[in-house]
Amino acid sequence: MTRNLLRRDLAEEITARVLDGRIAADSRINEVHLARELGVSRTPLREALIGLADRGLLVSAPGRGFLVPPFDPEEARRLYPLVAELESLALRWSSPQDLAGLTGGLDRIAAEMTEELGRRGDLSALDDRWHALLVSRCTNPHLLRLIEQTKPLLKRYDTCYFGGTERSLESIDEHRRIAEAIRASDLAKAAELLVRNWVKTLAYLENLG
Repeated sequence: MTRNLLRRDLAEEITARVLDGRIAADSRINEVHLARELGVSRTPLREALIGLADRGLLVSAPGRGFLVPPFDPEEARRLYPLVAELESLALRWSSPQDLAGLTGGLDRIAAEMTEELGRRGDLSALDDRWHALLVSRCTNPHLLRLIEQTKPLLKRYDTCYFGGTERSLESIDEHRRIAEAIRASDLAKAAELLVRNWVKTLAYLENLG
């Protein structure tokens, strides 16, 4: 348990350094220097770096270690509309009755996001859980596979978006309204709100670029 907590704390610290520019975009992470600076051994640090690479915030490059990828607005413009349409389609290919049964879980994750925001934690992992639950009743396995393959590419952008309290609160509120629309059996509105949520994120990221 202690090791898991240490890895999580390290991941949060590295994430914060990437987002505030202390670890510059398009640079290589010096593991020896960083481990010494943080006062930890290389093993838990490397485990944290691997976890961040799995989530898309870093890139693992053979022979070069871990790199911070540059922010690419053009990549974001290609990915966000795609994921928005894929998830919206997944909603339409789900049973309204099955989706209604998920609203309690969606609300609980949204509540967890609010609590995590108060602790200044990483909301992007909870956001991933929320979206995964939302599309989990889709009956098309090929569509789900496409979503699963594409979503990790958004991670470093999502982490950046959730770095602001006001933006995070707006996104959590949008999550709740999507669940409310599903509870009211208005899947068209739920899909519209879902696409709007993704588009708003993209609009913010484009301003960064």
